[in-house]
Amino acid sequence: MTVRRRVRDGAVAGAVAALVAVAGCSTPGDADGGDSAGGGRDSVVVGIANEPETLSPLLGYGKDGNSKIFDGLLRRDENLELQPALAAELPEVGEDGLTYRFPLREDVTFSDGEPFTAADVVFTYETILDDGTNNAAKGELDAVESVEAAGDHEVLFTLKYPYAAFTERTVLPIAARHVAGEQDVNTGSYNTEPVGTGPYTLTDWSPGERISLTANPDYWDGAPEVERVTMAVIPDDDVRATRLRSGDLDAAVLPPNLAEGFAGEDGMTTVTAESADFRAVTLPSDNPVTGDTAVRRALDLAVDRELMVDSILLGAGHPAHSAIPTASPWFAEGTERAHDPEEAGRLLDEAGWELGEGDVRERDGQRAAFTLWYPAGDRLRQEHALAYASDAKEIGVDITVESGSWEVIDGRLAEDAVLSGGGEPTDPDFQLYNLLHSELAGNGYNNMAHYRNDAVDEALDAGRRSAEQAEREAAYEAVQRELLEDPGYTFLTHVDHVYVMADAWDGVTTQVEPHDHGLGHGPWWNVEDWRVRP
Repeated sequence: MTVRRRVRDGAVAGAVAALVAVAGCSTPGDADGGDSAGGGRDSVVVGIANEPETLSPLLGYGKDGNSKIFDGLLRRDENLELQPALAAELPEVGEDGLTYRFPLREDVTFSDGEPFTAADVVFTYETILDDGTNNAAKGELDAVESVEAAGDHEVLFTLKYPYAAFTERTVLPIAARHVAGEQDVNTGSYNTEPVGTGPYTLTDWSPGERISLTANPDYWDGAPEVERVTMAVIPDDDVRATRLRSGDLDAAVLPPNLAEGFAGEDGMTTVTAESADFRAVTLPSDNPVTGDTAVRRALDLAVDRELMVDSILLGAGHPAHSAIPTASPWFAEGTERAHDPEEAGRLLDEAGWELGEGDVRERDGQRAAFTLWYPAGDRLRQEHALAYASDAKEIGVDITVESGSWEVIDGRLAEDAVLSGGGEPTDPDFQLYNLLHSELAGNGYNNMAHYRNDAVDEALDAGRRSAEQAEREAAYEAVQRELLEDPGYTFLTHVDHVYVMADAWDGVTTQVEPHDHGLGHGPWWNVEDWRVRP
């Protein structure tokens, strides 16, 4: 879905104006000799908040599709419907749901001119599943028993159990065996100098600064008209807004309140994308306060989600009651959380948390207090964190809000709360398994809350392993209802993604987006299809 509108009248926020001096940093587009932002529209410079840790699909890059450097067997269109990419057509699925046969295109080459074959597909999936590969997402391919080449242009997957979401997983990018296969998968140069079949090739990656791409003139689906794409890595929301205003950027993702500052700008437009991207507070199970179920349930009721949507998101989003948006057909009706501070207080009273000094509750000498972190420079998370702490104070829970780099926050995940984000708009297995399953507690950014619930684990396993739609619906409804009684997170909002960009290209659209909205997601998800406006 795409909503395009001219931004309304107004002025740049004072905080942005105060940072104008920062705009003096170098123009990303200048690094590769291309036009700077505001110049020729056969190039685009985009400000994004985060960059990937690797550009190798073997280690997880692009696993959800829209990689500009690679293609998957399948890809998603504007409506998230699966379409053939490296596969010549959609797969033939066996009657037992255990085999998937993909015929492959015969006219595809990698960017170095070598032909793409079934051997590259086998290599990619087998390498990801290898115990020695440091891919934190390999569990998403748990259902795969084997992958075999039937000649050069056909691949057969055999599954251990029926997995209804398997075709969704085959948007995963395919690596070049003749290059990556000659290197150490975890440390080789392929991680920073990839070779793929995609519409763009990597020309430069300066970590922490920019990723520069050039159109692949031999791309099997036609050479892109936008010849250069530069992703400028700018974690701070205010600095991104400043550099967009200075002309250093052609486009940027911005919080709604900063996007409002571009009112009336000639030649600029705002693009708003619906998303499954949630903001939530992790409630670590081993913390003496957040590990108490009564505290978790009380916080769930204390939060004024509607006010967060109105005041923080300026209406660009929706209240979140779980990782699954209320508009999704997978959402369990009746699991909406009411805003009921009075009931929250009653739950804490019953659990023995009594108001003490400074109107902070205590039980057995333990104050109802904990620390909540958010990543520095992320204005949306900061404002969510402060609002959450304010709502918690009303029921006698004292939250100290701190900011820091992810390197700092990583070391605190097991004991402190974090204003987290996530979300995937396709299958609920993608939304919930990594977020909640106890086997993934403390596994990087999987299950950051260290949540453990046997009933939830059982339902997640049933949803993943069943091929029957009714059984899957029942499983994911059971997960959502269990979270009412034992929430491991306080879900706050689902955030629509707001972008401000030059109004210079035709073909700009959006998809319903996941949490990730940087290199592969945003209005530039299909930049290879854009047309430069005369």
